[in-house]
Amino acid sequence: MAEDVVQDTLIKALNVWKIKGIPDNPTAWLFRVARNHAIDVLRKNKQTQQLDLEQPLLHSEYTLNQSLNGLFNQESVIDNQLKMMYVCCNPVLSPESQISLVLKTLCGFSIKEIAQALLSKEEAVSKRIRRAKETFRKEKIAFQLPDNEQLKDRTTKVLNAIYLLFNQGYHSNSGNELIRKDLIQESISLAKLVADNPTTSNTEAYALLALMCFHVAREQSRVNEQGDIILLENQNRALWDSELIQIATNYLNKASEGESISSYHLEAAIAFEHCAAPTYAKTNWPHILHYYNLLLKANPSPILELNRAVVINELSGPDSALAALNKIKGLDDHYLFHSFLGNIFRDLNEPLKAKKAYLKAMVLTPSESVKKMLSKRLENLSF
Repeated sequence: MAEDVVQDTLIKALNVWKIKGIPDNPTAWLFRVARNHAIDVLRKNKQTQQLDLEQPLLHSEYTLNQSLNGLFNQESVIDNQLKMMYVCCNPVLSPESQISLVLKTLCGFSIKEIAQALLSKEEAVSKRIRRAKETFRKEKIAFQLPDNEQLKDRTTKVLNAIYLLFNQGYHSNSGNELIRKDLIQESISLAKLVADNPTTSNTEAYALLALMCFHVAREQSRVNEQGDIILLENQNRALWDSELIQIATNYLNKASEGESISSYHLEAAIAFEHCAAPTYAKTNWPHILHYYNLLLKANPSPILELNRAVVINELSGPDSALAALNKIKGLDDHYLFHSFLGNIFRDLNEPLKAKKAYLKAMVLTPSESVKKMLSKRLENLSF
């Protein structure tokens, strides 16, 4: 029913705004029209006994308008967004289902985008979401925040889902788009909901916000006007958002006030080192290697091992980096692995092996921007 109300409201906006123009306050217009439509729907369904209203004040004609006004104010909407995140991450669902439901229900991901973000098949994601909704109906999950004992664990799951959303936007796999600003903005907005609420805020949330802001601060320098990828060593650091870097640093300082260290703390520390370096050559690679060692000790991951190999290459050269790459298992179908492997073989003056690695990376990546970059690397190989 709620989805029908929203859909009808947006259709009305498309029709009315086309003729009268966009109102001064589009948000207020949408809220008002949606509220009025919701009242009509509730009246109709109350009369036909189709709706089991859990809120007594919605039963009476005298309190219906006032109650809905309260539900449609900005504070209530923010509160409900926060509750929705925590409901989606209920432990009755598997971790994969929790994240899928957050991305679908709260963030508007398509099934295809969720499958890409979770490295899963679309059919599996679709079934996962359908089963999750069935579980909610069967278990009659309450629409509320968990109690204090469950809150910390649930917050960790919520932040995991938010970070997945951010990564999908920051490293977009959708054709020609390398960066999806809508997904990045959505993820930062959701993280702020958690961090700004006294009930849910913690140092882990501050660390995640710091990490995302450090990355976004470099956004303008990652792609040129032609849509070509600009690697970190070639980026114009004058384009970096110094104000956002300071905001990120403030969040990182708030995150350091706690007694525990999460993976977000360590990743944010790595991002800080990149942003703090005046030039690529002056990057503090020993510090970054130390943080990656700590990350791998806490949460072993082949992607982290790949990132660590990149740092080893900066510190010790391609021979040491190749030795580190040869120890990594589970990334044979990941384009980043083969792309970096091509770089290593190129630097070791083995162009045939470099060509083979680049070609495999091109087959594996769905990104046109990445394919274009790899194509240029192939052209520049010396045989």
